[in-house]
Amino acid sequence: MTEYITATQFAKALKRLSAPAEIEKVSRFFKADANVYARDNKIMGVGIGKVFPLAKQFMATPPAEIEKLLESPFYEVRMGAVSIMDFQARAKSTSPPLKKTLYDLYIGRHDRINNWDLVDRAAPHVVGGYLIDKPRDILYKLARSKNPWERRTAIVSTYYFLRANEVADTFRIAERLLDDDHDLVQKATGSWLREAGKKDSSRLLHFLDTHAARMPRTTLRYAVEHLQPALRGRYMFAKK
Repeated sequence: MTEYITATQFAKALKRLSAPAEIEKVSRFFKADANVYARDNKIMGVGIGKVFPLAKQFMATPPAEIEKLLESPFYEVRMGAVSIMDFQARAKSTSPPLKKTLYDLYIGRHDRINNWDLVDRAAPHVVGGYLIDKPRDILYKLARSKNPWERRTAIVSTYYFLRANEVADTFRIAERLLDDDHDLVQKATGSWLREAGKKDSSRLLHFLDTHAARMPRTTLRYAVEHLQPALRGRYMFAKK
């Protein structure tokens, strides 16, 4: 019989990897920018490079125990939780019902997925991977959220669609995020526009022709990053 893996076991294993000297370094990843979405956060002092391998060892953690990890006030524990979710979502052996459970857990407990890298770690495969053959209305709802991390999920989840050469949702969601005032949503939107442009350069150029003048400068800078210098300069100059 396979041993039942608990949240407590993972948290204790993570604690053994912690070091006071790492607390300041790890704190730099968490953007505690004095908004409600950054409350209830503590840093244990475990480098992210140690969290991922441990999460892989605990890949068989049941969803109910993963949710307990998401409840932790410690940033690294929550990173472990979304990493376990990501490993499970990627695994070929993961059943469709489990993929749905992981997706529901991510969406249902987004209040605990409250930093840019927690989103980026799991949204592409847990959310995007689940929605690849399903309606994607939820992403457009998230794009309208007051929570910046939910808005970031909306665009980051489309990574999986881009992998399948589907660019439409990336451009549509990016258009809905053009007026976003959060820099970490702007950066994600610009980055995903850039990646969508690798799949369909003409659509990116049309998007820029239409919207460059009103795009936040951060979004625009990331979106044009891989264009030829002259073309990049033209779009950056169009920004008023």
